[in-house]
Parts: sequence; structure tokens; C-alpha cells
Amino acid sequence: MDEDELLLHASSFGAAAVAYAEHRPDYAQAAVRWALEPAPGPRVLDLGAGTGKLTATLVALGADVIAVEPDPAMLTELRRSLPGVRALWGSAEAIPLPDASVDAVLAGNAMHWFDMAVAGPEIARVLAPGGILAGLWNLMDDQVEWVAGLARVSGSAAIGPRDTPASWRIETADMHLPKTGVATRFGSPEQAEFPHGQRRTADSLVATIATRAGILVMPEQEREPTLGRIRAFLESRPETARGEFTLPMLTGVLRVRRL
Repeated sequence: MDEDELLLHASSFGAAAVAYAEHRPDYAQAAVRWALEPAPGPRVLDLGAGTGKLTATLVALGADVIAVEPDPAMLTELRRSLPGVRALWGSAEAIPLPDASVDAVLAGNAMHWFDMAVAGPEIARVLAPGGILAGLWNLMDDQVEWVAGLARVSGSAAIGPRDTPASWRIETADMHLPKTGVATRFGSPEQAEFPHGQRRTADSLVATIATRAGILVMPEQEREPTLGRIRAFLESRPETARGEFTLPMLTGVLRVRRL
């Protein structure tokens, strides 16, 4: 994906902010605990916070959270749903916080949008020594047969390179971490995966997939047939055709310590 495509995808979510808040999953609490385990204190920045899916999990775990989000529509939805959280406009490349002001920086399904050449020094700046940088991604568990079928039917626009466990491990091994120069301020990365799931119906899972960047930027004449194929697949499977079901998922975590 070239720079223009990346910007288009990264800026696509605001128009779907309400749907994003309604349909996107939260994060496995065990995954968030593991991400924060080595952090030297409770101050956490949720960077690229979106509508607050990860923010809400952090609040539930008792963290002292600040949320930063660049999209005004997403930020409005976050403030509406979590009025007690300090939520600021800003980006990974321009974080509106003082030096060494947080003990951990977490990003939920957002780190792949960061320009780490710029964001890396910014993240290192706001992290206290010994602080943690962690990216979290919700993955579809394609070891389950019907989920693997859904991934095939959905195509790459709906199920991207970080959306299944094997591809996530490869994609996030080092490419989403700070690079040369800044990398010397961080230790060795660690990856871990934690069981998760989301209660869905066929219709609500189609609505969830419709909030993915690849679908949001798709021309209308392609979007509706793609979503129609996904809906037809779900309606054809005994696991998903009637009523609610649990979408088998994992929350993957990439964690690194600031030296």
C-alpha cells in the first residue's frame, strides 16, 4: 500500500464512527493485562483511541487513562461514550502530552497507521523510562473451519494482513515498531495471543465487517456485492444462520519496553 492509499484508509473511519462504536469488538482483558504487566505505573495513553474500545477496557482494569485520537468524529463518539475520560485531539506523530508523562502507550488496531519515523520519537518522548509500548489487534481465529471460509469469501479488502493469527505474527514481528535510531531506546519486542470472542448475528457481523477500512474506501458498486457474498455465506452456515453466535477471535499483543 503506497502513502496515498495508506492515508485514504487511515482517514476512512470518521464517516462510520457511530457504526464503529456499535459493532467493533472490545479487547480481551487478559491481553490488556499482559500488555501492561511490565509498566512502571498506572498512567496509560490510548493512542489512536478511535471511539474508545480499548479505552473502556483500560478503565475497567483501573488504569489512569488519557485517550488521544486524530479524527474529530471518532473523538466525539469517544467523549460521548466515556465522558469521565480525558480525551484529546492529537496523533501518534504529534502527541499533546509532556515528556515522560505516561507509563504505557497502548494502541488498539491502530499502530499500523502510525508513521513510526515520526511517531517513534514522540512515543519515546512521552514514555517514562521503563515504560511500555504495546499494539493490540483483534484477530479472527481461522483455525475454526467456518471462520477460515468467511475469510476466503470476504477477500483481502475485508480481512486484511493483520486480521488472522499467522499473518498477524509475520506482519507485526518488527514492522510496526520504532526503527533505526529511535529503536535503540526500546528493547526486544514480544508477541502473545489471548482467546477472545464477540457475540454477533449474521447481520451484525456483516455490519462489523462493513466498518473495516478496505470496505469503507471500496467503490459502492463493489461494496454491496462484497457484503452480499459475506451475508450469503453466513446465512448458509449452520453455525451462523440462526440467531446469535460467538465469533471466535484472539487478541494479539506486540509489546516492547522503553529503555
